[in-house]
Amino acid sequence: MSGKITVVGLGSGDPGQLTLATWNLLRESTRLYVRTEHHPVMDLLREHHVTFESFDSIYESHDTFPAVYNEISLRLIEAAVNKPEEPVVYAVPGHPMVAEASVRLLKERCPQHDIELRILGGESFLDQAFVRLGFDPIEGFQLLDATELSLSTINPQLHTVIGQVYDTFTASDVKLSLMDVYPDDYEVVVGHALGVEGQEQIVRVPLHELDHVEGFANLSLIFVPRTSNDAVRNRTFARLHEIVAILRSPDGCPWDREQTHQSIRKNLIEETYEVLEAIDNDDPVGMQEEFGDVLLQIMLHSQMEEELGSFNVYDVVQGLNEKLIFRHPHVFGDKHASDADSALNNWEQMKAEEKRNKGITTEHSSVLDGVPRDLPALMKALKIQKKAAKVGFDWDKIEDVLDKVVEELQELREAIVSAELNSGEAEQAHVQEELGDLIFAVVNAARFTSVDPEEALMMTNRKFICRFQYIEEQLRINGKSFDQTDLLEMERLWQEAKRLEP
Repeated sequence: MSGKITVVGLGSGDPGQLTLATWNLLRESTRLYVRTEHHPVMDLLREHHVTFESFDSIYESHDTFPAVYNEISLRLIEAAVNKPEEPVVYAVPGHPMVAEASVRLLKERCPQHDIELRILGGESFLDQAFVRLGFDPIEGFQLLDATELSLSTINPQLHTVIGQVYDTFTASDVKLSLMDVYPDDYEVVVGHALGVEGQEQIVRVPLHELDHVEGFANLSLIFVPRTSNDAVRNRTFARLHEIVAILRSPDGCPWDREQTHQSIRKNLIEETYEVLEAIDNDDPVGMQEEFGDVLLQIMLHSQMEEELGSFNVYDVVQGLNEKLIFRHPHVFGDKHASDADSALNNWEQMKAEEKRNKGITTEHSSVLDGVPRDLPALMKALKIQKKAAKVGFDWDKIEDVLDKVVEELQELREAIVSAELNSGEAEQAHVQEELGDLIFAVVNAARFTSVDPEEALMMTNRKFICRFQYIEEQLRINGKSFDQTDLLEMERLWQEAKRLEP
């Protein structure tokens, strides 16, 4: 072995928590390192003239805690390797295996350097939390790190203890994360130096005042009692999954139970268009509601498959997460993207690699593969034109495209004249064909001018509705109906509506 490191826990604060074995090891060690001097046991060590080296200075030289713990672990390994004949003792607050990142790093790195690592226990701050805060972990409990707290880690149905709340700034970050789940006035508990005589403080405050509490330091934690409050539970994805499962259960809703993929297929399309309307109206309240309606459709379809045993919504989420990470190598990997075009290029390259990994051969595939069959025609035309353009099947300049529009318009005129002279299904089908060609050419013009034809047409639709409704309003004001007016008056009102537009 190239050295030996023994990690010991100093307990949650009170020196009386030290075991005799730990105390003897601390007193007899010739190379004792402590993560921080800010712990009540340090006074006991000084009283007995035990020498030690603190890593507190490292906290001042780094901006992040991971960097601090990384350097501490490297220094300990260096000390063990340089003097393998003299064992290193490393003392940490609490229990070495509870919320101690530097020890986790030692467990990973010591085997790589042929260093023997021994870990001795110590009373964790959790032991005092269970006693002083009065909850039983068997009811459901989670321990979270304040420096790594996120919405996805918070489960309101579990008692939650948050450690590593070193200062007011960290407490403020915790408050903001918790407010994504809990009401602003939800009662939380701050514990300072739990179990340490003369230093313990337990403060109960509404969540919005969490960072107003004084005294946050190394021995501080935050306790959030579990709740079955619907207002809290209903903010979680797990609750949504649970509700949809209940609706589809034998004791659930008869209508939801009877639905199939095909019976609610159209709902997904309708809800998507309602989302687009809310977006176009710049309506945040409407967007929030409509996004929920689209999510419900996804949940229902996923629940149907979960009942068959093929997949569940968490499989959907996993697949999406993995796809996003894989297709963004410039964010999660070692590639680079300086602008949107290069990012899109990375996306397409990784998409092609996905197909190869899945064994999908491109030997007999079409350039136009991947365009959804049921995509609205205008959007589908744009997509297939873009795909064809990527391999060089495209016009050279916009003037050529506009000439093609004129050509297709003339062919449509001729088809209409022919249909008027020779009425029949064949003639009408030819008019339809030529009209499709004209629209396709117009889509090409939209692509060349970087205009989305779907959005352009939607804008024109909204403009038409606004002007036409102005005509209706003016007719009502004048006590008229459409059968009491004529095209000349409506045209006058139409032009008036145009002039009034911003």
